[in-house]
Amino acid sequence: MSSEQESFIKGLRKSIFDLVAWTALYFVVSAAILTAIPTYFVELAKVIEDYSTYIVIGLSLFFGYMILKSFSEIIYWSMRLRYPHSTSAAVRSITRLLGMGALAAAIAGGAAGGAAGVALGGFIGMVIGFATQQVLGQAIAGLFVLIARPVKIGDRVTAAGETGTVQDISTLFTTIEKDDGTTALIPNNMLIGSKIYIHKKTS
Repeated sequence: MSSEQESFIKGLRKSIFDLVAWTALYFVVSAAILTAIPTYFVELAKVIEDYSTYIVIGLSLFFGYMILKSFSEIIYWSMRLRYPHSTSAAVRSITRLLGMGALAAAIAGGAAGGAAGVALGGFIGMVIGFATQQVLGQAIAGLFVLIARPVKIGDRVTAAGETGTVQDISTLFTTIEKDDGTTALIPNNMLIGSKIYIHKKTS
């Protein structure tokens, strides 16, 4: 096993440990604040009861983000065993983006409770979906570009009406340096939706 693979496995193990640790810590802290403290410190019971909704929301936001971060790192290191950093990082970013939207919708729905909570959670999910539609579309298109690799860095191409040499492929944009020295940032959803001409390299 190469040293690079060993570092990937080490990163994967750390991410799994972080996920388990943050999940366990969430339950321990929640139980301590909402159950143990009111039981042993009666004078604080009323205060905790009055602010229990805000406490739950705060704990859910913080620990939910840390758990989501650890999970996305597991996805990243798992993919690094087979794919380059750019592809793995794109999947990690999309996982976090979708996860944060789901987390926000779930917390909002849970805070409202009942049928109103379900409606509110669904509404917030729709708002987040519409707000991130373009960015998410570009990110998913970027993921397809990184995995399918219709072009690669160093190729001379004509894409989305621009001709030049591919300098970089990121989650949202493909960077092309044109013949006049200017740089064109092509949104990846445009790259996927248009014809791509790959020119032969001249000696």
